[in-house]
Amino acid sequence: MGKSLSFDIAAILILTLLLISCIMRKLTSGTPNKLFLFFIFTTWLATGFDIWAVWLDNANSTNLLALYVAHSGYLLIHNFTVPVYVLFVISLTDTWHKIRQSFWIQFILWTPFVVVMAALLLNPIAKNMFLVEQGYQRGPWFFLIYAGVAVYLVFVIGYMVHYRDLVERSKAIAVMSYIPIGVTALVIQLLSPSTLVEMFSAAISLLVMSIGVQRPEEIMDSDTQFMKYSAYATDMTRNYRNDKHFNVVMLNLGNFSSINAMMGYDFAMLVLNDVVARIRKINRHLDNRGDVYYLDRGRFRMVFSENDRERAVKAADMLVKSLTEKADFNKIDVSLNPFVILAQCPEEIPDFDTLMTFGMDFHEKLKFEGRVMHVAEAMHEDMFEIQNNIDKIIENALNFRRFQVYYQPIYSTEKGKFVSAEALLRLFDPNFGFISPELLVTAAEKSGAIHRIGDYVLEEVCRFIASDEFKALGLEYIEVNLSVTQCMRGNLAEDVLEIMNRYHVPMEAVNLEITETAASHAQEVMSENLSKLTQAGISISLDDYGTGYSNIKRVIQLPLKIIKLDKTFVDEQDNPKMRVVLKNTVAMLKDMNMEIVVEGIETQEMLDFFTDLRCDFIQGYFFSKPIPKPEFVNFIKTWNQGRQMYTF
Repeated sequence: MGKSLSFDIAAILILTLLLISCIMRKLTSGTPNKLFLFFIFTTWLATGFDIWAVWLDNANSTNLLALYVAHSGYLLIHNFTVPVYVLFVISLTDTWHKIRQSFWIQFILWTPFVVVMAALLLNPIAKNMFLVEQGYQRGPWFFLIYAGVAVYLVFVIGYMVHYRDLVERSKAIAVMSYIPIGVTALVIQLLSPSTLVEMFSAAISLLVMSIGVQRPEEIMDSDTQFMKYSAYATDMTRNYRNDKHFNVVMLNLGNFSSINAMMGYDFAMLVLNDVVARIRKINRHLDNRGDVYYLDRGRFRMVFSENDRERAVKAADMLVKSLTEKADFNKIDVSLNPFVILAQCPEEIPDFDTLMTFGMDFHEKLKFEGRVMHVAEAMHEDMFEIQNNIDKIIENALNFRRFQVYYQPIYSTEKGKFVSAEALLRLFDPNFGFISPELLVTAAEKSGAIHRIGDYVLEEVCRFIASDEFKALGLEYIEVNLSVTQCMRGNLAEDVLEIMNRYHVPMEAVNLEITETAASHAQEVMSENLSKLTQAGISISLDDYGTGYSNIKRVIQLPLKIIKLDKTFVDEQDNPKMRVVLKNTVAMLKDMNMEIVVEGIETQEMLDFFTDLRCDFIQGYFFSKPIPKPEFVNFIKTWNQGRQMYTF
């Protein structure tokens, strides 16, 4: 009875569909995809030779040359499949640099392959692997094939266990399925030699890997067909964990968000597709050696290996040259303002968090110069160390009460005196000095420490308000800022009221200030918090009105008493059009019975202009910058005693 070809035929059908699927899903770029495609192809080719060899055996062919070619072809190509599987596993962990550094790992990887290959090539002479003269028979050295496979499988198991943190659990299970499925097939074939399931099991394993590992929708951005943010984060995390050295070309289109906002989604996609085409062309010129990612909002990354430093430099130069040229879209000239920074990691950017934080918004902090910039130009050396240690800095500041509350006086145009102040958080670390409030709040919101910081500030303010020192100043209230994250806390209102009641602070003595950004996130939780606070008698003010998020409907819906005009109004108050906007904005808010605070006043002219507009309160460096409590107390006392420092 001949051997059955049913499983082999099923296998070649599955493998053919997998090849077509990979090509149609564009899984052809990147080392893991290329190795997976080669893995499928070698398995498909080995299956084809197996079908030919078995067909010849079943037909009792006497064509020795055909028999040798068929059986040798199957075994030679089959000898490629398992090593390719091992290389695919290594590519998923992206630990090639570890392999290159170890002679013994390279020895283990190549020795079984070379030994079996040599034995198969010498077989026509030595006849130690198999014979075909009197029907196909295995030779005394045939065990070398199984021994080589065993070495590779043990290596894979050990490798995956050692680098288990670098591959998602579901993907690791899918990849490792090749081993139990293959061993099961081997046992079946030993018990029933006529049932050829070895190649079928390999096809099933590849199908499982294709479903469990090769999922382009998880890593590919649908608009650009570049890898997306999640893939970038995963790959960069793995690079740092592996102590891998690499080069990153960061491209942020400085005005892409503006183009999207002004011209609409369709036009923005037209621009984006043009940029994508240029990046593809540049990468092709560099032999596609860069891994390209699209993070979102006009932010791209090209990542090159340590050995491709020259290509990274060329990529950065070519991006600037290509993208600084004006482009015509539907007869509209568009300048893209490409901010390009070239970074060596980990030498210049030492860890994942710094890489992601720095790359997020460097285009907003730098002046566009139309050239490639380096990390050292864009970020002060000390900033790296601060960002790397920011969570520890915040924790120490909370534990050792290093946070300070500064106060900036607020002047009433109607009463001609200072009636309130804004409480502002400051931190001077003993090791790093002054910590930027922007960096501080961003990190605290990310870690969740913002809630403890918020409670700390409110307690300090309440302690101050409850003191005889404050009562002697004649001030009406203190403004306390709430961050976006604080506004979303379910028990915010209860916690605020508990702290105020603990210090016996009147509800009208505190004004809580939310930003336009927080208001734009208006949700049920925040609305409930603000409602509870206003019902208790606490007033709410809206900060940064006019920063770009302004929405009149939110101003109407939220329980607001005070509106703070952003400094951008002040900076452009000489513009005749801005003056029209200001006059109408103030008139509208006054008609809604809102009180108006103007921030950023620095000159007598500014003060006079906004006083004439009937704005209620003035805040800015013209009167005082934010100052520590002792200086603030002295400042208010000096004013109250008639020894004012300014002439109005």
